[in-house]
Amino acid sequence: MPVVVVILAWGMVFLTHTQSGLSDISRKSWIFLILSGVATGASWLCYYRALQMGDASKVVPIDKLSVVITLVLAFVFLHEQFTAKSLAGCVLIGAGTLLMVL
Repeated sequence: MPVVVVILAWGMVFLTHTQSGLSDISRKSWIFLILSGVATGASWLCYYRALQMGDASKVVPIDKLSVVITLVLAFVFLHEQFTAKSLAGCVLIGAGTLLMVL
């Protein structure tokens, strides 16, 4: 699966003709891109392992909590503002997850 992501990502780079900007990416950004790719691959492996071990009706909702976690982390660490819409979405996703898991 990670190979598919890499192929599609590079496809978008060439499709949008932005390959000339690759040399402008800083070393720090490359490190974060690589670490992000490794984290994504590890996440997928854990997700598929969880699906093998448990019911999809319990595993999938927990995976969807990543949206809530991302919004909370953005609020805490990046000082992004919660809008009424994002707050309502967080509450609904959290409640839906809880409802499906129970």
